[in-house]
Amino acid sequence: MDRIYFTTPIYYVNAQPHLGHTYTTILADTLKRYHRSRGRDAYFLTGTDEHGDKIAQAAAKDNVDPKAYADRISALFRSTWDTCGIAYDHFIRTTDDYHKATVSRILQQIYDAGDIYFGEYGGFYCYGCERFYTEKELQDGKCPDHRTEAAYIEEKNYFFRMGKYQDRLLKHLNEKPGFVTPQRYRTEVLSLLREPLEDLCISRPKSRLQWGIPLPFDGDYVTYVWFDALINYVSALEHKGGDSFDAYWPCCNHIIAKDILKPHAIFWPTMLMAAGLPLYDRLNVHGYWIMDKGKMSKSLGNVIRPLDMKERYGMDAFRYYLLREMVFGQDATFSMEAFVNRVNADLANNFGNLVSRVLAMQKRYFGGMVQPMGDGARAEDRELKEAFMAAAASVDRHMEEMAFHRALESIFEAVDKTNQYIVQTAPFTLVKEPDQKPRVGEILHHVLESVRLTGDLLAPFLPETGAAVRDLLGLPATDSLRAEWGGSFPEGHEVQPPRILFPRIEETEDDGG
Repeated sequence: MDRIYFTTPIYYVNAQPHLGHTYTTILADTLKRYHRSRGRDAYFLTGTDEHGDKIAQAAAKDNVDPKAYADRISALFRSTWDTCGIAYDHFIRTTDDYHKATVSRILQQIYDAGDIYFGEYGGFYCYGCERFYTEKELQDGKCPDHRTEAAYIEEKNYFFRMGKYQDRLLKHLNEKPGFVTPQRYRTEVLSLLREPLEDLCISRPKSRLQWGIPLPFDGDYVTYVWFDALINYVSALEHKGGDSFDAYWPCCNHIIAKDILKPHAIFWPTMLMAAGLPLYDRLNVHGYWIMDKGKMSKSLGNVIRPLDMKERYGMDAFRYYLLREMVFGQDATFSMEAFVNRVNADLANNFGNLVSRVLAMQKRYFGGMVQPMGDGARAEDRELKEAFMAAAASVDRHMEEMAFHRALESIFEAVDKTNQYIVQTAPFTLVKEPDQKPRVGEILHHVLESVRLTGDLLAPFLPETGAAVRDLLGLPATDSLRAEWGGSFPEGHEVQPPRILFPRIEETEDDGG
C-alpha cells in the first residue's frame, strides 16, 4: 500500500489556537483524508513545542512552573483539534520522554562525529524568535518579524557546523526542484544559500535558561529550541515503532507557514544530513491570513478562534472558506463579509439547495424509493456522468499541486452541471405526464448519483458534510472514494427526507456595531 506522512509544525505553547494554527492543521487533516480516500496509508502528526525562553517567560508571568504552563496550553491545543474533528494520528509534545531521548541521541551522534563544537559568540538576539540575527538581517536594529529591538548577547555556546552541509543542500535543491514548494519559496531558499551559511548556535547556558533539554555532553547547557523541536518529526515515527520510520519517512510532507521557512528548509535538512538520516520528501509552504479588522464582528474580536467559528457557523463552513479562499502559497484576507457570501452562495444556495431539492422530489414522486437508472444512453445523462468523471480526475490533479481552491472549484463546477441537468430535463414538468414517470425516476437517479459523488469528493475537505450526505442517501459511512458512476442504489433502496445541510447566514457581519 502506498504511504504518505503529513506533519504540521508543532505549535508553540505561548499562545492559544488561532486562525493561523487552524489553517495549517486543516490542510494536513484534509490531505490525510484525501489520500486515505484514494486507498493510501496516510499518517498525520501534530503537537506542541514546549521549551525555550518564551515559554519560561510566559510561565513566570503566570506565576506557574513551565511544565504546568505547558501542560495547560498543550491540552488546550489537543482539545481544540478534537472538538474541531481533526483526525490526527499522533499528538506529540516536546516534553514527552521518548522525544527528549531521541533529541539527546541525535545530539550525541552529531557531537561524536565532530559537527558540534564549543565556541564564543556575540550577536543580536530576538527573544520572540529565540534566535541570533546578523546585523545584515536586522531592519533598523530590529527583528524583521517581531519589529522589536534585538538584544546584543555575548556568551560561550555550542555550535552546529551547518555551513559544512551548504553545498550538499544546494545540490539536493537543484536535483529535486519539488523539494520546497511552491516555487516562490524554493527561490527564496536558493537566495539564502547564495551567501555562506553561518554555523548554528544550538545551545543556551543554564545560567540564562533552565527550561530545555540538557545537552547530553554538557549538563550546563540546554538545547536550542529549534534543534529540539524539528526532531519531533523523527521521534514520533520512532515512537510509533516497528518499521514506521523506514515506511513513512521517505514520503514525509511537512506543511508550514512561510514565517518558519528557514528553519525547515535550511536548519532541518542540514541537521538530518549530519545525523546520517535521509531528507524528508517535500516542504509545503503556505502564506499568511491577513485580518480584515474593519469587518470583524465585535463578538469575535480581532482574533479568529476555531471553536468560536464552529459554534456559530459549523466547522465545515469554516473549513470550506479557508480551503476555498486561499491560494496555497499566497497570502489571503480573512473577511467575515466574504465568509458569509461564500458559505451562502456555494454551500447553502448551491449544493445544500440541490440536495434538498432532489430528496424532496424523490419523496414526493416515489415515496423516497430510488427508481432504475436506465441505460444512461441519452446525451444529457452521458454529459452529467462525464462532468463528474472529469471533476474526480481534476480533484486528483489539483491536490497533487496543493491547489485546494481549484479542487473545490472543480467539484462545484460539477454541482453547477447537475443544476443545469435538472433544468434541462425538467423532472418537475415531466412528472405531470403519467407515461413519463419512468423517465423522471431515471433523471432523479442520475441526480442522486451526482449528489453521492459530490458528497464523497467533498468528504476530505468537509468531513461532516460527506457523512451527512451519505446518511441522507441511506448509504453506509465510508472514507473511500468510489469514483464509478452508477450502482450505488440497489433496487428497492430508500433515501431520507430532505433536511437543511447549511443554514443560510442572515446576519450582517458588522453585527454588534
